[in-house]
Amino acid sequence: MFGAGHIVVVDLGFGDAGKGATVDWLCAPEAGLDVAAVVRFNGGAQAAHNVVADGRHHTFAQFGAGTFHGVPTLLSRHMLVEPMALAAESEQLAALGVRDPLGLLAVDGRALLTTPIHIAANRAREDARGSSRHGSCGRGIGETAWYALEHDAPAVADCRTPVVLRAKLDRLAAHYDELIGPSTHGYEPIDALVAMYGDFARAVRITDDGELARTAARGRLVFEGAQGVLLDEWRGFHPHTTWSTVEPRHARAMIAGIGGAATVLGVTRTYMTRHGAGPLPTEAPLGNPEPHNGTGPYQGAFRQGHLDPILLRYAIEVCGGIDGLVVNHLDVLGTPCAAAAYDTETGVVTDLIPGRWRDLEHQQRLTDQLSEATPILEPVHGDPADWLADRLRVPVVLTGHGPDRRDRVARDESAFGAASTPAPVGADGGIATAEQSA
Repeated sequence: MFGAGHIVVVDLGFGDAGKGATVDWLCAPEAGLDVAAVVRFNGGAQAAHNVVADGRHHTFAQFGAGTFHGVPTLLSRHMLVEPMALAAESEQLAALGVRDPLGLLAVDGRALLTTPIHIAANRAREDARGSSRHGSCGRGIGETAWYALEHDAPAVADCRTPVVLRAKLDRLAAHYDELIGPSTHGYEPIDALVAMYGDFARAVRITDDGELARTAARGRLVFEGAQGVLLDEWRGFHPHTTWSTVEPRHARAMIAGIGGAATVLGVTRTYMTRHGAGPLPTEAPLGNPEPHNGTGPYQGAFRQGHLDPILLRYAIEVCGGIDGLVVNHLDVLGTPCAAAAYDTETGVVTDLIPGRWRDLEHQQRLTDQLSEATPILEPVHGDPADWLADRLRVPVVLTGHGPDRRDRVARDESAFGAASTPAPVGADGGIATAEQSA
């Protein structure tokens, strides 16, 4: 029914748009896609991908959202792996009837480790910011990525070599001693961590850079993104971003590296949401129920706003284009509105202009612009999914009309078979766009 191309799933908003439910549906036997594995290509233990099906509910963090179907998960080298949380998630999945969850897992040895030291440092740093918090899940993601930029950071493969791991953890603890020491946050003794990580190395299959090709030889891969493109470390609205490349350049590069083709699906809701600080131009007290989202001690409040095609078009552009839309939350009642434009100090704005990749000064200017923008709203007539397809000029391939797997409806199955030609890969491993080559 569908072509053989691999599928990449990205969230076009600030997260929480329904990536987990989408991946779960793609992996279901009734979808007929014969998925060999789910590949996690960014983020870490802070992900929260909710799946409701067959009387079960689980919030997937590090395991792929196809796990209920017995589909294996590959944690790629771009993941930040937190073994303690992974063990806890495995126990939760086993309690829900998943047989031997860790046996479904393969972990690239090059993936960075998120440790309790990173987590304590993350929380201490965010506490110190007070009312100027950037917004964080408090799970150590930013500290894991930042420390690895300038230091020999602990990686998954180190768990098999206690001497190497202990030395790296000692240096990590010494680096953060001044920040963590005065705080209320702490972590286990280094010896205990080394022992625990040794258990982790014996319980999971740690693999190498050939694993992706070996897995692809068995069938189609679904690349499951985390967070949302509007939180991307280089394309999001600085500084309220994640330390992760959310747009699909890493997934596309991995697929191109094994000679494959990709269909990229962008997931959105019928309204906008975000956790914590940062711009949300269409914010309004919509009061839509959120059983799986609430206020977090570090994330802050869960916020809602009217649909925003301006932000969604921006997300699609910085993704290098997408092949299909997934529109969720079509069961939400009320009269939907959407931003037709923003009223700003410099005039009416109908589109956001992307800057050069990794230009954080440009991203800060976008943040300032959005923080002062007043949306000019228009009603959404008819089916919101069709309305979005028209405004974004992308076909809708899947819709969600409730939280359960049974609430998904395939709208354009042929789109899955029309795998896009991989975009040119630049020297940095990303997509070579006009703005990068200028």
